[in-house]
Amino acid sequence: MRVKICGITNLSDALMAIDAGADALGFVFYPQSPRYISPESARRIIRRLPPFVEKVALFVNESAETIRSICLETGCTLAQIHFDVEENFFDTLGFPSLKVIRAQKQEDIFRYNDEYRLIDAYCEGYGGSGKRLNIEWFEGADCSKIILAGGLEPSNVASLKPYGFYGVDVSSGVEASKGKKSPELVSAFIAQAQS
Repeated sequence: MRVKICGITNLSDALMAIDAGADALGFVFYPQSPRYISPESARRIIRRLPPFVEKVALFVNESAETIRSICLETGCTLAQIHFDVEENFFDTLGFPSLKVIRAQKQEDIFRYNDEYRLIDAYCEGYGGSGKRLNIEWFEGADCSKIILAGGLEPSNVASLKPYGFYGVDVSSGVEASKGKKSPELVSAFIAQAQS
């Protein structure tokens, strides 16, 4: 399983996650999040990163123009759209993007079935809640294009392997405090996911 470490707020956490084997890093451009990072700070971090690491920009309730502008300004390579939009939004965006499904019921996980998508547990706020999805919903489903998020941590990520998820996305489950990653938890999480 590929691993994204989300909620990166500083260079040392970014480099530590990459050294531990992360495939992607997530930068949260949602001001209400405790893991928010300004575009300027994200750009300074991204400039220092090695090649071949996906840099994912997470957005909530922003226009396509704003999203595209921030991605280009910061050097992010993928926009994670964490809110409901009309289908033509992605044409307007004109930038590589990842749809997020905030699943409330089992049927939700089959939306955009033919596309790579991130599936997170629904909560009133957006992201980083640590709330876990009902994993039984995925039994018998084709999970090869699903990136699973929500309530993941080193102690439970290995149990997902039989489902064949494309990847996993973790934020609060590997933190020492909000916005600061624990090297031990990051390393343990990636080792469990990739073993």
